[in-house]
Amino acid sequence: MIQHFTYKEPFELESGAVLPQVEITYFSTGKLNPEKSNVIWVCHALTANADVSDWWNGIVGEGKVFDPDRHFIICANILGSCYGTTGPLSINPETGNPYYHTFPQVTTRDMVRVHELLRKHLSIDKIHTVIGGSLGGQQAMEWAIEQPDLIENLFLIATNAYHSPWGIAFNESQRLAIEADTTWKNSDDNAGLSGMKAARSIALLSYRHYDAYNITQKETDLNKVDDYKASSYQAYQGDKLVKRFNAFSYWHLSKAMDAHNVGRCRGGIEAALSKIKARTLAVGISSDLLFPTNEQKFLAQNIQGAQYIEIDSFFGHDGFLIEWEQLTKIIKEF
Repeated sequence: MIQHFTYKEPFELESGAVLPQVEITYFSTGKLNPEKSNVIWVCHALTANADVSDWWNGIVGEGKVFDPDRHFIICANILGSCYGTTGPLSINPETGNPYYHTFPQVTTRDMVRVHELLRKHLSIDKIHTVIGGSLGGQQAMEWAIEQPDLIENLFLIATNAYHSPWGIAFNESQRLAIEADTTWKNSDDNAGLSGMKAARSIALLSYRHYDAYNITQKETDLNKVDDYKASSYQAYQGDKLVKRFNAFSYWHLSKAMDAHNVGRCRGGIEAALSKIKARTLAVGISSDLLFPTNEQKFLAQNIQGAQYIEIDSFFGHDGFLIEWEQLTKIIKEF
């Protein structure tokens, strides 16, 4: 069920900017048991929404590894998104107009501090498991560092302790595509959408893998000189995102991912990771180009007692959204 919570006090961001209030949209399913020991908190990735039963229904749902008959499952839409939590399309209470270009910079640490507001609102004192992939894993990690005694089990899938120059370069290329759209300068909900279509096409090359395209987009007509499957697939994926997302949120959330660095103001990355007390599993995907497996191995090496497991997939980084059977087995065994 999708629900809403408004934090009506000023909320200071890591940058020092202040949001007059914060709207939080979240999904929950199942019931909190009397011991309050069955909370599963899912942190979602870049363009996902709070309804984890929709985009991760191989993991969350009746009879699945996270089952509402046994667990109280929560997923909160992230700060800066366009799916209900305060973001660039939200109305600024101080001006009466949408933020658009004036929306302040947010970080993964800010996102986690918004999760904290919701946790306290829901009177949750302990979280059995926090799980997230990609940007969701970055949030989960930040939360385990900020609140070391809160989380019992931590699943970090296809994620990293700090965003790599390679990842930042991909994000910057996507922002350049958005900024090259002549409508991007407009204060309008539809600004930059053609640029975002191109940005999504760039992103997809980092999410997938050479082998995946060779399997799914390979041509059978060897006489073709145009209209290739791979070309139409890129356009199709860009159009899909344009229909459901917003260029302002996409731009800001990519910036938040760039700024992810658990060591910032904490004495360094290793020192920050050493604060995590949760029983931790870092999961890598063999074909991941965007978050290569050395990044998850680094997490396992620097989080006390952490384990590392690798899954094989043709789907690259997107494997964390697709390889449900492998992830289910790993989660159950852990």
